[in-house]
Amino acid sequence: MGKIMEASDLEFIFTALQKTFPDAHCELEFHTPYELLIATILSAQCTDERVNQVTAALFQSANTPESILALGLNNLEREIRSLGLYHNKAKNILAASQLLVEKYSGVVPNTIDLLRKLPGVGRKTANVVASNAYGVPALAVDTHVFRVAHRLGLAEGNTPEKVEKELMNVFPRERWSDLHHLFIFLGRRICFARKPNCPECPLPSVCKMFKSTEL
Repeated sequence: MGKIMEASDLEFIFTALQKTFPDAHCELEFHTPYELLIATILSAQCTDERVNQVTAALFQSANTPESILALGLNNLEREIRSLGLYHNKAKNILAASQLLVEKYSGVVPNTIDLLRKLPGVGRKTANVVASNAYGVPALAVDTHVFRVAHRLGLAEGNTPEKVEKELMNVFPRERWSDLHHLFIFLGRRICFARKPNCPECPLPSVCKMFKSTEL
């Protein structure tokens, strides 16, 4: 993919979103890297709001690898049953917790590569945990980031991994984590999958989709 946008437009996107969403942050509630890991695994095909409701109860009784393992599969499934794919999520959480205890003394790794070796942890989850728990520059691409990047004309890739690389190529490393949160806030609050609220968007002047549909 060649040069897609002037540096001044890239700067405008970042600063305009910062002004619009000065509080952009990870909306999963957590106190430790392990809690964030579990919450992120649970968030697949589920809203952060619903995950937070479930983890608020779960973490009161079990919020470490050891205590999660002590719950066992049936009890863990019961705790997270209201979330989609709860059976697979429970199995992955237990397997990841077992590996953390056996190999990492119960401590969640602080690198993307090591995180990805945990059961149930793909690139997006690893990026979210490394970025939000350890401050590692990372640009996790979820459905909102994917949609916003395509609509703005910042990416053409047909997979999250390709979009991640495209965004990292045009934005400096120190902005990756912030950009992730800013794009999610834009996607959740304005740039909806259906009927985006373009009049409220701060980026129409640089948005490829808006320009192509403008009368």
